[in-house]
Amino acid sequence: MNIKLTGIAVATVFAMMPLNQALANEFSPYGTAKADMHAMPVTDTVFDVNYEDPQQLNTLYNFIKNTRRVTGGKVVVVTHGPELRAFAKENYLKYQSAMDKMAELAKEGVEFKMCFNAMKAAGFATEDMHGFVTVVPAGFPEVAYWQGKGYKYINPLPLPVKDIRYLDQPQLKK
Repeated sequence: MNIKLTGIAVATVFAMMPLNQALANEFSPYGTAKADMHAMPVTDTVFDVNYEDPQQLNTLYNFIKNTRRVTGGKVVVVTHGPELRAFAKENYLKYQSAMDKMAELAKEGVEFKMCFNAMKAAGFATEDMHGFVTVVPAGFPEVAYWQGKGYKYINPLPLPVKDIRYLDQPQLKK
C-alpha cells in the first residue's frame, strides 16, 4: 500500500508541473526578464568574510571561483570572524575540506588577510595559522585599504541558492 501511495504522490506532483507553468504564464504582469550577458572588464575584488560557521568557507570557495571566472582580476579575502578558527593549524583535521579549498585558492593567487584583533580575541597567535595567511592589524581597515587601491567590495553571505526554486513545492512524505 505504501508503494501505491508514493506512486500516487509522485504522479500528483508531476501532474501539477504543467499547472504551475500555466499559472506562471497567467500571473506574469511584468513580462519576462531580459538577458544582458555583457563582457566584464578585469576587476579586482576584496571579499569581506565574517562567518559564524567555518564550514561556510566551502561556500566562499564557490563564490570566489565564480567571481574570478567573470571578473578575471586579483582577489583578496579579509577574514575577521569566527571562521578564522578554521585557519588554525591545530584545527586542520576538523576543517580539512575547507582549508584544502582555501589553500588551492591561495596557490591560484588569492591573498588571505586575517584580522590580528579578531585572531587575538579568539586566543590565537600568528604562528598558529596556516602559511598562506597574512595577519594584518585590523579587518575593517584592511578592507578599506584594498578598496582604496581600487578593489571592489564583496560581502558574500554564505547562503547557497542551489535548488531554492523547489523550496515552495509540496514535499513528498516517505
